[in-house]
Amino acid sequence: MTEDPERASFRASLGIPDAAASCHTGVVDGYAIEGHVPPAAIQRLLADRPDAVGLALPGMPGDSPGMGGDEQTWRGQPVSLIDRDGSLSAFAY
Repeated sequence: MTEDPERASFRASLGIPDAAASCHTGVVDGYAIEGHVPPAAIQRLLADRPDAVGLALPGMPGDSPGMGGDEQTWRGQPVSLIDRDGSLSAFAY
């Protein structure tokens, strides 16, 4: 794990739009993961392998996994699929 003072430019280089920005950025098997994305969503992403940039959970929802909640209790905003054109669409998992 590293802190990057140029996180915004790093996110942009991965194809993550500002609307999807969150507190953490990672790359898993070629997909960008932005924010506290639940593990089940990442597992589905890797199983389905859509033609997309990755997944995002914008902002820092207080009850999301890693922020005090878990996948069973979390009822926050939906995880978004980051499309290649930078648009966001709902990602059911």
